[in-house]
Amino acid sequence: MKHIGFLSFGHWQPSPQSATRSGGDALLQSIDLAVAAEELGADGAYFRVHHFARQLASPFPLLAAIGARTSRIEIGTGVIDMRYENPLYMAEDAGAADLISGGRLQLGVSRGSPEQVIDGYRYFGYEAPEGKTMADVAREQTEVFLKVIEGARFAEPNPRPMFANPYPGPLPIEPQSPGLRDRIWWGAGSDATAVWAAERGMHLMSSTLKEDESGEPLHVQQRKQIEQYREAWAAAGHEREPRVSVSRSIFPIVDDRDRAYFVGGGETSDQFGAIDGYRAVFGRSYSDEPDRLVEQLRADEAIAAADTLLLTVPTQLGVDYNAHVLESVLTHVAPALGWR
Repeated sequence: MKHIGFLSFGHWQPSPQSATRSGGDALLQSIDLAVAAEELGADGAYFRVHHFARQLASPFPLLAAIGARTSRIEIGTGVIDMRYENPLYMAEDAGAADLISGGRLQLGVSRGSPEQVIDGYRYFGYEAPEGKTMADVAREQTEVFLKVIEGARFAEPNPRPMFANPYPGPLPIEPQSPGLRDRIWWGAGSDATAVWAAERGMHLMSSTLKEDESGEPLHVQQRKQIEQYREAWAAAGHEREPRVSVSRSIFPIVDDRDRAYFVGGGETSDQFGAIDGYRAVFGRSYSDEPDRLVEQLRADEAIAAADTLLLTVPTQLGVDYNAHVLESVLTHVAPALGWR
C-alpha cells in the first residue's frame, strides 16, 4: 500500500496552447485539482516553490485555501527553498495553514534548486556569512524553524504589554499547531543530506533529480539513499515511524489524448549532467500502455522502497486532464502493483 499524491510546479504561460495562462489560473486551478484528487481517492496534493518564475511561489495562502476546501487529503510542499525564508515568519504561516486544514500539512523543505536568477535569495535579504555557504544557511534556518514550531519559548516579553501574556517568561511564536513538527520533510539531493534529515527527525523526499554519487540509475541510487536514511533514523532513536516519498512522471496511455501528448515523447532513460556545480542524475519519464507500465514500474527499486509516491503533473494541460492522469494511475496501475 502506498500514499499516492500529485506534485505540481504550477507552471503558467500566457499562450493559447496553455490551459493555465496566468498566476491566478495557476493558483485557482491548483485548488480545483486538489479537490478533484481528493474526490478520486488520492492521498496528497503537493506543490513546488520557485521564485522569480512563472510558477507557484508563495505556498501558504494556497495551502490554507486547499485546507478550507478539502477534508481528508494531505497538503504539502515539495519543496520550500529555505535559502529564501524567514523561519519565524514561516512558522506563523505554517501554523495557521495547518490549523485551517485540521492538521493535514506535510511540509517539504530543502536548500532548494537552481533558480531563474543569480543568487535570488539576496533580493530577499539573505547572504551566507563568511566561511559558510547558502546550503549551510538553509539547514540552519530549517533547524530554527523546527525549534519554533515545536514550541520553543525564546522571546523576552514586554513588562507592560498591550495584552496580558498567557504565562510568565519567554514567549513562543503563535499560533502553535500540535503535531506539525512531526510532519516536516527534507528534500535530500544527496545521501549525506538524507542522513542529516534522519538525525533531525524529518521525513525524506527524494525527487527525480539527485546528485550522482555512483553512476548507477536514479532508482538504484535513490533506493540506497533510502536505506541509509532509515538506518540513520533507527540509530537516532526516534519513536515515530519515518516516511519516504519519491516523485515520478507517470502517464498511462488509455485514450487518444494520452497518445497525442505522450506517445513518442519524454525521456525513456535517465540523463546525467552538470547542474548547479555538481554532477547529477535526472530520472526518466514513464508513459506506456498500463500493462507495460506496470512491469516498468515494478522494476523501480526506489518506488518499491518508498511509502509515498508523488506524481508530477503537467499543469498547463489543465485540471480535467490532470485529474484524468491521476484517475488512470489509481485505476489502471496502482491495483496491479499492490499500491491499492
